[in-house]
Amino acid sequence: MKIKSVRARVFEWKGKTVPPQGNFCSNAMDLVYSKTESMSTFRFHSWTVVEIETDDGIVGLGNVALAPKIAKAIIDEYLAPLVIGQDPWDYEYLWQRMYRATHAWGRKGVTMGAISAIDLAIWDILGKSVNKPVFKLLGGRTKEKIPCYYSKLYRTDLAEMQKEAQTFKDQGFTAFKMRFGYGPAHLQHGVAENLKSVEAVREVIGYDADLMLECYMGWNLEYAKRMLPKLAKFEPRWLEEPVIADDIDGYAELNAMNIVPISGGEHEFSLYGFKQLLERKAVSVVQYDTNRVGGITAAHKINALCEAYSVPVIPHAGQMHNYHLTMSTIASPMSEYFPMFDVEVGNELFYYIFKGEPVAENGFVQLDDNTPGLGLTLNTEFLDQFNIVE
Repeated sequence: MKIKSVRARVFEWKGKTVPPQGNFCSNAMDLVYSKTESMSTFRFHSWTVVEIETDDGIVGLGNVALAPKIAKAIIDEYLAPLVIGQDPWDYEYLWQRMYRATHAWGRKGVTMGAISAIDLAIWDILGKSVNKPVFKLLGGRTKEKIPCYYSKLYRTDLAEMQKEAQTFKDQGFTAFKMRFGYGPAHLQHGVAENLKSVEAVREVIGYDADLMLECYMGWNLEYAKRMLPKLAKFEPRWLEEPVIADDIDGYAELNAMNIVPISGGEHEFSLYGFKQLLERKAVSVVQYDTNRVGGITAAHKINALCEAYSVPVIPHAGQMHNYHLTMSTIASPMSEYFPMFDVEVGNELFYYIFKGEPVAENGFVQLDDNTPGLGLTLNTEFLDQFNIVE
């Protein structure tokens, strides 16, 4: 079996979108003066889909949401020639080939996302070629089903946040993640608003449920150090990405305070990046995304590393490529989960592009032992809502 072709297409959403409310999620742009809405930089309303076909007709699907047009150009120009004609079972060789050939200008960010997309498609091929789901190739089932936490509590009107939390509590979820809407630029008023939002959600879900808090890189070290003692009484399971991803010293200092566990890794890349985080004891929870971190080949190694450090892995965003990793390792106790929703930030597009994503039942998602590969197919229902760039 040899790889015959690599096709990368950008799916640009042109359908209905939901404009985010002000202060619905803090982010790294909050500390930079701007007259525009800061979160716009972090919304992604297009997605790159990769289809790799073998000479015996198997088609594997991969994807990347980081800078889709640039990712497509990297795949077309640099990565596809490195894998065409090769045996997909030599996945480690192919990964190293892509990683090292682009190392002078890649290593992290969109290039690693493009490598991830190729790698995902290769693993999809491997599973389909032996009629096994990918998680069976990675070690098999370590859980009867995957516990997951509800993750769409953006900072809106507090009554609306409470209503949303109650709705999904009633659906059986016992873990929730909410976003902060304010950071250092909002001074003491923002501190008060952040605390009000946590209190409002705790009022609904109680203290028998897990509550996670996300900053999305919207704070800085000084602000986070002031906030941690104020948040402790709410017993959060973790505080996510309090500072920008490059501030590893900041993560380590906050984590060493031992007030609230610090999580991160959504914007970290490759085995080496996570080795640095773990060696520095910078995070208490690792949150890579398989379609960013280097694909399944890289994520599988990171899981083993985290297991050795006794640091749990709870991948970013849910989605099938992450569920297969979570199912196959004891390092991952649970998964993030977004329901299908109108297109807002962009995570929702996964449902509009692919079919096969499991729907949570009573706070759990399940993978099928008999569905080969990643278990995804292209969703044709919404094709007219996309502009597709070949």
